[in-house]
Amino acid sequence: MNINISVKQLGKKHPLLQEKNIDLAVENPIITTQKLIESIVDHQVQLLRSSSFEFEDEDKIHLPKENYLPILTDTGKVGFGALYNHNQVDLAKAQENAIVAFEDGLYAIFYGDDQLEMLTEQIDLSQNKSITFIRLTFLAGSYW
Repeated sequence: MNINISVKQLGKKHPLLQEKNIDLAVENPIITTQKLIESIVDHQVQLLRSSSFEFEDEDKIHLPKENYLPILTDTGKVGFGALYNHNQVDLAKAQENAIVAFEDGLYAIFYGDDQLEMLTEQIDLSQNKSITFIRLTFLAGSYW
């Protein structure tokens, strides 16, 4: 099932991830919010596992070109897409962390214009609405 996902953060003009089309491995288009989260985490873990390389492999894909470094320094972040953490991700632990973060309110999920608030809420993916994850940030400070 193909779905469109975007990731946004409050207070930012541009989304962190803009309209990415991913293919989820679900049989039934009517799923719960929990199953949606687990499927997206599963997809991302499989993507990470397939993109990692061994220690002795040279990363030839992300070698910078002459005009690439000034663009990166202007944005304030220089990175070439290399993976330095070669630890394998535990899928069950990653799914559990994503569900706990949703329950704790660290991010919100919108299916079209409707906010998904409960893990047991059912959605119909065949409607082809975009799914938006909004990363919520908390204000720092105290009263005393």
